[in-house]
Amino acid sequence: MKKKKISNKKKDNKVVALTTKAKKLSIIKMKSLLLLIILLLVALLVRIGWLQFIEGSFLKEQAYSQQTINQIISPKRGNIYDSTGKTLATSAQVDTVTINPKKIKSSSDESTQSLKENIAKGLSEIFELDYEETLNKVNSESSVETIAKKVEQDKITELKKWMDTNKINLGINIDEDSKRYYPYNTVASGVLGFCGNDNQGLSGIEYSWDSTLTGTSGKIVASKDASQDEIPNTEETYIAAENGSDITLTIDLNIQTIIEKYLKQAVEDNACSRGGNAIVMNPSTGDILAMASYPDYDLNTPFVPNASLSADWDSLNNDEQKSALQSMWKCRSISDPYEPGSTFKVITSSIALEENITGTDVANNFVCSGSEKFSDGTEIRCWRTVPHGYQTLRQALMNSCNPAFMQLGRKIGAETLYKYYQAFGFFDKTGVGLSGEAASSFWPLEKVGAVELATMSFGQRFTITPLQMITAISAVSNNGVLMRPRLVKEIKNTETGAVTTVEEKQVKQVISKDTSEKVRSLMESVVTQGTGKHGAVEGYSVGGKTGTSEPLAKNVKEGYVASYVAISPVEDTRVVLLLTLYDPKGKSYQGGQVAGPVVSQMLTEILPYLEIPSSSVDSEDEANTTMLPNVVNKTVTEAKKIIESAGFTPKINVSGDENSLLVTSQVPVAGTQLLDNATVMLYSEENDTRTSVAVPDLKGMSLQEAVAVLSEKNLNINAEGHGYVTSQDYAKNSTVEEGTVIKVTLKETLRDAH
Repeated sequence: MKKKKISNKKKDNKVVALTTKAKKLSIIKMKSLLLLIILLLVALLVRIGWLQFIEGSFLKEQAYSQQTINQIISPKRGNIYDSTGKTLATSAQVDTVTINPKKIKSSSDESTQSLKENIAKGLSEIFELDYEETLNKVNSESSVETIAKKVEQDKITELKKWMDTNKINLGINIDEDSKRYYPYNTVASGVLGFCGNDNQGLSGIEYSWDSTLTGTSGKIVASKDASQDEIPNTEETYIAAENGSDITLTIDLNIQTIIEKYLKQAVEDNACSRGGNAIVMNPSTGDILAMASYPDYDLNTPFVPNASLSADWDSLNNDEQKSALQSMWKCRSISDPYEPGSTFKVITSSIALEENITGTDVANNFVCSGSEKFSDGTEIRCWRTVPHGYQTLRQALMNSCNPAFMQLGRKIGAETLYKYYQAFGFFDKTGVGLSGEAASSFWPLEKVGAVELATMSFGQRFTITPLQMITAISAVSNNGVLMRPRLVKEIKNTETGAVTTVEEKQVKQVISKDTSEKVRSLMESVVTQGTGKHGAVEGYSVGGKTGTSEPLAKNVKEGYVASYVAISPVEDTRVVLLLTLYDPKGKSYQGGQVAGPVVSQMLTEILPYLEIPSSSVDSEDEANTTMLPNVVNKTVTEAKKIIESAGFTPKINVSGDENSLLVTSQVPVAGTQLLDNATVMLYSEENDTRTSVAVPDLKGMSLQEAVAVLSEKNLNINAEGHGYVTSQDYAKNSTVEEGTVIKVTLKETLRDAH
């Protein structure tokens, strides 16, 4: 019995020991658990602190964006006007079509897929898109996919009708947008530039004045729920858009159209492989009245290559195509420096007279023996094979004699020349307000040797931009005062109506008024007696200078540059015109022969348009014209009698009764001055079928020859001057209606001009 008690006691001790051990383990677990809880709490506090203080602002923005709808309100881009108020660039309302793929769903997966395929098919057909690409957008996991931008109203109407027919009212969005339009397509393309898909300016005025034209976007802010739908009856915040400002240019659309018409004709007639450029400026204000390059491009489709690029377009790689488009968009008046050639002799003459190195009519001041030779063996020849002999400055400029101006350059000296080059603005960009303006290129003064000095004196082996050249000539004709070229005239805030004028800026007095008068007299002599006769305009005093610059030996492929600069009237100059034709390959490459007649054509229309008085009287040819009477609404029989009584030949094809049929139209229109026996086309209600004919090349013909050739094609003529046809307002092979009047200019046969 005693042994048994001892055994039980041992068991009890063992139980106590196990219990104690269990309690210790429990305490350890509790401590561990408590420590873990504390660590978790600390981690949580750290995380809360991180979110609160470190990422608080970011998360606040994220929450705001998830809880609000921000609808952007696009501002209306400002218009661009010409100086007379005609719209050159404007924005019209269009729409952007987007989809919300997540909202395109139906009762089952199968019907949802069918719905998406139907939508993709409809959208691709309406907007002429690739079906597979459209379907990928509809099946996208994105919240928004853009289907079409800048959509015209007829397409939107078609889309709405399709949505109504297919009972689709969710997932397709139509948002208001705007699209840039250029009413005159190619006119002033290099100056205006164009906009991209987001209405940002990419070139020209559109790019350079983008911040002025663009305005500031507005927005509508509303609340949305977890499903990203707008919560109804919640407060909206409306921030109005600020529309862009309107810009008025100094460009006159009428003058711009005139120079573009004749520039295109000149480039095509003379096969100018590198095109041409023309600028018209008012010298007293610096206003650019017109600035054009050809080939041009359509501003409404700027990424479509023009005709000159189309022929080889498919053979170009992507980089070459991009480069070609960039070149097509350039404003060559500021971006393409060139060697001005003999037009620069006006500047050399101005410097010499201002420095009293010579006078306008000092006898035997220069001598031309046919060439000038230099110590290094270089020989520079005169353009004419027969030497000019002894000459005054006036005669040297009239003859465009290179040896005389090389001699004059030596008398002036390089340092003095460079001082005036700086004053005339040749070393600086003009600051006209267009991007892409190139810098000039001259020899460093310390490297100007005898040959460099000689070539500079007659305008070669340095480069300037056409705008720099016409700006300097404008200073010469503006009593010696240099004006900064002005292209933007006014800026109008469309919100307030406030108008800011871009003031004219006088840069400096470069030469004296007396020198200016002398140089203008010299330039007039060039036109009346010298190599610039082709630039004359009947009834107006015109001063001019021809230019023909030859390419460097290493750039022979660039060809010659034929140019002509003109001022009119000489006494009180209101127009300065510079025409440059690059690489002419026609009958001549000389500026007087190639560019002179074109300048005359341009000025013949520009000067009367500007209401500059003419001193001309009716020529013998013009005196023999008769005004065409109005026969519209007369019977055919009566109309014929009236036309024949006026001395003209009526032509009409009718199958009905001429005593009852009424004339509904006539070509030319009533009031036109016509020569005897001119053809008048009559049209009735039953016969209004017009016939078009190709205009023949009349250049070089006498008036009688031109009349005969045109008569065979039922075309008429309006002639100015005497002698032989030097220009015509419709280019050869142009298509016109029968009865159209072709305006021609006749001049006496002239010698070659340099």
